[in-house]
Amino acid sequence: MNPELIALTMFGATMVLLLTGQRVFGAIGAVGAAMVLMLYGTGGIEIPFSAAFKLFNWFPMLTLPLFIYMGYVLSEAGIAEDLYKMLHVWFGRMAGGLAIGTIFLMVIISAMNGLSVAGMAIGATIALPEMLRRGYDKVLITGVVQGGSSLGILVPPSVVMVLYGMIARQPVSQLWLAGVIPGLMMAAMFVIYVVVRTKLNPKLAPTVSEDELNMPLSEKLKLLRFGIIPFLIFFAMTGLFIMGYTSLVESSAVGATAATLAAILKGRFSFRMMHDTARKTLGISCMFLWLILAALAFGAVFDGIGAVRAIESLFITRWELTPWQVIIMMQLSFIVMGMFLDDTAMLVIVAPLYVPLVKTLDLGMGSGNAQLIWFGVLYTMTCQIAYITPPFGYNLFLMRSMAPKEITLSDIYRSIWPFVLMMAASIALVMVFPQLALWLPQVTR
Repeated sequence: MNPELIALTMFGATMVLLLTGQRVFGAIGAVGAAMVLMLYGTGGIEIPFSAAFKLFNWFPMLTLPLFIYMGYVLSEAGIAEDLYKMLHVWFGRMAGGLAIGTIFLMVIISAMNGLSVAGMAIGATIALPEMLRRGYDKVLITGVVQGGSSLGILVPPSVVMVLYGMIARQPVSQLWLAGVIPGLMMAAMFVIYVVVRTKLNPKLAPTVSEDELNMPLSEKLKLLRFGIIPFLIFFAMTGLFIMGYTSLVESSAVGATAATLAAILKGRFSFRMMHDTARKTLGISCMFLWLILAALAFGAVFDGIGAVRAIESLFITRWELTPWQVIIMMQLSFIVMGMFLDDTAMLVIVAPLYVPLVKTLDLGMGSGNAQLIWFGVLYTMTCQIAYITPPFGYNLFLMRSMAPKEITLSDIYRSIWPFVLMMAASIALVMVFPQLALWLPQVTR
């Protein structure tokens, strides 16, 4: 078998197993193990084993359970709920003020936990009922919550970028910094969209009641204290890391400790909360660990047969594609796969092929590592589209399960398309202007 046929067989077998309902890590790991036995015999088992065992010597892996734990503590302790109350009052006079405040809330929550799930849970259970009670259009606000919660995987600290950094062997700190400007740019697009739509049709977002608008300034200032704890947690975790006082692992430990102390200070710390948080953290952390192990084993076999070089020859030599045409093809494949697979599954399936290829392309960015940092941002932004596109977008199912009864599945599907278009426009801008992602990592190096 030539390398191209072996590569096609591996990917085809993986997709068939996934369609049968097998777990992602099981499908990928089984294909990698079966192929190495077929090609090299029993002696070849050392190839995936050696690659997978490197994971246990990579200290940034410790950040995953700590960041996940921190996100659940913030949600369970009600810190995000208090923050929403503050934003609700301070943005109430603006057209679409509560929707805009919700977007800001999503950015803040994203900056504290790096997960889309926590932001979605807070938005669906707290923000949606409040805005519906005040007469907001349900399609508009459903899209706001879904689009805003997806920012959690782009704004640092992003768990998805940690996973990409592990597989691509790139500094997580550089990936985080690369996501800042694209993340804020996307949030700004969402805000502008809400402002324009509510200006054109004020019935979509009525202002809050006169009692809330006329709240004394002293009371409004008291509400600002709800923003102090999130700011301190964010500064303690991300600020100290960017300034060089803490390492990546230390930063995640600081964030987890700060979130726990905040829950204790607010009197919301209990054994039941810790038990639930620990169970959820363990479940998600183990899932990520198995996926990364399977991806590394699969990638070692895939690279060992020379499939990466064969695919590079196919794209560049036989099809005569330019480097930018190759990147566009990759992005289109992400968007298609994102309709059926989650972000982690996409990463572990295509990383063995795409990551080495991106590093060798001549994209005029100075170095292969810079290209991998930039490509990590593109991948993460494409994952945001995957979260909210039918038929298998995670956020669609989460929204359906947590949203109030008056929001139907049809409303959820109708709400996402303006945000999908804005995300696609953001991806195009980062492709046309790579410095949107690379400038901040370069100036802080």
